[in-house]
Amino acid sequence: MKCPFCSHDNTRVIDSRPADDSSSIRRRRVCDVCGKRFTTYEKVETIPLIVIKKDNNRETFDRTKIEQGVLRACHKRPISVEQITKIVDQVETEVVNMEDREIPSSVIGEKIMQKLKDLDSVAYVRFASVYREFKDVNSFLEELKKVLQ
Repeated sequence: MKCPFCSHDNTRVIDSRPADDSSSIRRRRVCDVCGKRFTTYEKVETIPLIVIKKDNNRETFDRTKIEQGVLRACHKRPISVEQITKIVDQVETEVVNMEDREIPSSVIGEKIMQKLKDLDSVAYVRFASVYREFKDVNSFLEELKKVLQ
């Protein structure tokens, strides 16, 4: 870090603590050349995650959309709020940790379906019926056969 007073880059941190908003770190520094002190703030730079929809429109990732879809699929099922939150957390973590900053909605949907399939077959079929947009009964039956295997 360059000293704002003498422009030398021989500075060191003498104190570090979270800033008032807890989303950044306040660092107290001292210049080894001129001895003056100054404060810097560090904040994580976040790059928004973009979801590519089925119609190729793009929108920013929204966790609440995943929550709403999973909640609808789990309606009147013996699934706790903690289990739903865990699924949403896992999917969000997987998606955010992917290297791509643009992710097709199909990838997110498949991740959700896999988690629901392991948790509750009825919730899985409900989610799949909306997500996969079954055109007829036969395509719905094909999905049911996958669950029954």
